[in-house]
Amino acid sequence: MIEPAALTTTLSATAADELLLPPVSDVRRDDELRALEARVAAAEAAVAESRWDDAVALLEEVRVAPATCADLALRALCAESWARMYRGELDTALELLRTAKELAHRPGFHDLDRADVLYRIGCVRVKRGSVARAVNDFTLALELCERSGRPSDRLRAEILEWRSRCYQRQRDFDAARADVEQALELADAAGDRHLAAHANFRASVVAERSGQWLLARFYAEKAKALYEECGDRTNVGRLLNNLGGLNFLLGKHEQAVANLKGAVAIALDLGHDADAAYAISSLAQVHLRAGDAAQAEPHARHALELLGGREDALDEIGNVQLVLGRSLLQLGRPDEAAQWFAAAEETFERIESPSLRAAAWMAQGDLALARGDSDSAAQLFRRAAETLQDFNF
Repeated sequence: MIEPAALTTTLSATAADELLLPPVSDVRRDDELRALEARVAAAEAAVAESRWDDAVALLEEVRVAPATCADLALRALCAESWARMYRGELDTALELLRTAKELAHRPGFHDLDRADVLYRIGCVRVKRGSVARAVNDFTLALELCERSGRPSDRLRAEILEWRSRCYQRQRDFDAARADVEQALELADAAGDRHLAAHANFRASVVAERSGQWLLARFYAEKAKALYEECGDRTNVGRLLNNLGGLNFLLGKHEQAVANLKGAVAIALDLGHDADAAYAISSLAQVHLRAGDAAQAEPHARHALELLGGREDALDEIGNVQLVLGRSLLQLGRPDEAAQWFAAAEETFERIESPSLRAAAWMAQGDLALARGDSDSAAQLFRRAAETLQDFNF
């Protein structure tokens, strides 16, 4: 074996004096960077497994200085912001992403890095109910993906799936469907089962909102099978929640209750109170629609207790408030029902969703009818209908 001459030749005194060995502090710094990288990688793995608390705990104790390692700092900011978003800490998540956005515009980063940060900012805005601004973020992120000239199928599919949520809330179902179909194509082309599961999940929701319940169940069952293959129990539980609602709409009451109880069990087992609240809310809805308001009321109250005042769950909080109000109305307690309907309207005012505000007015109209005030009921129903109409001339 031939060795490098520098390691085998005896140096002269002058040459030895000129040779500068790296100081011990540099070696120590390399060790510190390796430790930081291991911690960031562990946090990213926790995010991938929906272990939000673990991810935050790993990154709370350290801060990667951009001057030390800009790429690692950006990864840490993205991972922590995503975990905090799903913990409902939206202001903190957005602040972290503002820092990430500034960092991604420095030399050494490219358009795909900037697209990823902008996509995450859009996701936080969706959670906050700022749907129009989120659409702009997602659209610009897609343009950056195209401009980068780099492979970006996975990121584009994720952006399209989230933008589809926005179009759905804006009742633009054609645009929502187009985005989710493109996301499905990209996921299939990438051969990524987890990404395909997300896209099928969104396709199910879009189909359900369009009244295509059998198609929605088909997509939901496909997504659930893919999540099971990936070992993603968090999203399996969420799919069971959706399947419970779909099976109820299709007249399968017992199957719906079984699905929802399974969703609650998985969420509680994983320590995800918000997901458990969503499933308990769905159980309340099923009991209410089945004519059992006495069962619906405690479930609705339990769901509200679990949700607290989470800013990222305003749509669900408003829905549960409506279920609770309707349960109380059926139980002959109209004054209490009125308070919850008013609370739901106030909650929905914070979200850019005409259909949710219309739902609150419909509930208040039913209350007015129950009180014999047909004029007020007619005005509320008219307001809801005008909000939902698709044309204005």
